[in-house]
Amino acid sequence: MRRTLYGPDHEAFRESVREFVNRFVLSRAEELIERHEIPRDIWIEAGKAGILGLEIPERFGGSEAGDYRFNAVVAEEMARANMALSSSIGIHSDITVPYIVHLGNDEQRERWLPKCATGELICAIGMTEPSGGSDLANLKTTAVRDGDDWILNGAKTFITNGYNCDLVVVAARTDPSKGAKGISLLVVERGMAGFENGRKLDKVGQPEADTAELFFENVRVPHANMLGEEGMGFISMMKLLPQERLGSAVNNVHHAKQILLETIEYAKERKAFGKAIGTMQYNKFLLAELVTKIEVAEAYVDQAVEAHADGELSAVDAAKAKWWSAQSQSEVLDACVQIHGGYGFMNEYRVARAWKDARVTKIWAGTNEIMKELIGRDLGL
Repeated sequence: MRRTLYGPDHEAFRESVREFVNRFVLSRAEELIERHEIPRDIWIEAGKAGILGLEIPERFGGSEAGDYRFNAVVAEEMARANMALSSSIGIHSDITVPYIVHLGNDEQRERWLPKCATGELICAIGMTEPSGGSDLANLKTTAVRDGDDWILNGAKTFITNGYNCDLVVVAARTDPSKGAKGISLLVVERGMAGFENGRKLDKVGQPEADTAELFFENVRVPHANMLGEEGMGFISMMKLLPQERLGSAVNNVHHAKQILLETIEYAKERKAFGKAIGTMQYNKFLLAELVTKIEVAEAYVDQAVEAHADGELSAVDAAKAKWWSAQSQSEVLDACVQIHGGYGFMNEYRVARAWKDARVTKIWAGTNEIMKELIGRDLGL
């Protein structure tokens, strides 16, 4: 089915993003897996390609595209390479940077955004804690006011870009008596005494992403590093989470779509019992189902992207896009592994790596169960 979401400018930008991926990512795929990180030189090249500054105003070094469809183009092309790339770049430019753009004052924007656009500063966001992920209102990390500073204590875990991040937006409890209204956002910078980037975590999938723990022990954070108003952190997170979930949905669909296309080609070439396995009725019907499932998911996500570009995407619709795309991705990739047979279980095959990479998408950005809870509440239940 013909997609109507993108115009000529978006497609021209897609070509430049695809060139970046081909030159600097696909050619070094095995290196990224072995290093368990995206090297800093690739971040710098992404900055040169204009990939990191889509949300950043021009006066702070970005392109200020003002059209989320350009962000979606980046997500699609990155996800076709691998999920780790799309999640790492997305956490930086689509999730963390918007907090600075929308909540920061001019001094903060001038201090951080230009180097965020060039890739000189790598960003992460510190929400999830060892004691819990989905229940953001009950986080344990604390910040106590001490003159012109905040004394930050606590830990975060499963942080994408956590090992290499230079800036991390940390959600901390600044007033324990106020519940969710006592949460604020602080920007912690690499080199601050007491801030430690923990080890790279040994994940089931997405080895290219430097996912890590973060530790804060009596970190003295200047009040000038508070983003937005004190006590408004939880509300700010709720406002910005729909974009994170939409970005996740775009990644999910196009990651699965790429592997499905590769699987279809495999089914045309692989022979069994004297004929291509794709011509066998079960496999033919299965592939027909998978293609339909992905195209239907893509159509809904495209509609959500367009709504977000127009400023009309609701948190509930973002939740629908996130959970459905994650579930569809999981089902499609599991079937693709099955079609590959024993080869589908070998790490040298992209389908095996993609299958492992995708499992977390039903967990992060709000678990699928939490997404259904949000949708159920909207039904008045």
